[in-house]
Amino acid sequence: MRILRIPHTVPVLLLAGISCVTGPAHAAGPDFQYVGQDDRVHGLTAPRGCVAAQGGGGRAVTNTTRGSATLYQGPRCTGRVLGTLRPGEVAQVRPSFASVAFPVTG
Repeated sequence: MRILRIPHTVPVLLLAGISCVTGPAHAAGPDFQYVGQDDRVHGLTAPRGCVAAQGGGGRAVTNTTRGSATLYQGPRCTGRVLGTLRPGEVAQVRPSFASVAFPVTG
């Protein structure tokens, strides 16, 4: 029977190669998430412009987009502005919102 010796650098190189193939570790999923009036989690990926989204009422809202998200009480980004979430911000929004405006970038 023959025993193979593997140098210690091989596992390190294998791990480095695997991380290069898979890329950096980051969470996959929507860029903007909110708990809707139906108590379900909703998500938007790469949102732009005004988007219908019925959430808030003390429920969580998460903005991981590159820009700010402005929450409006009315549909089609009308009515009172309830707040603006900066990139990476998580908040509970009161009262409920009906739409969200995102920057439009080319």
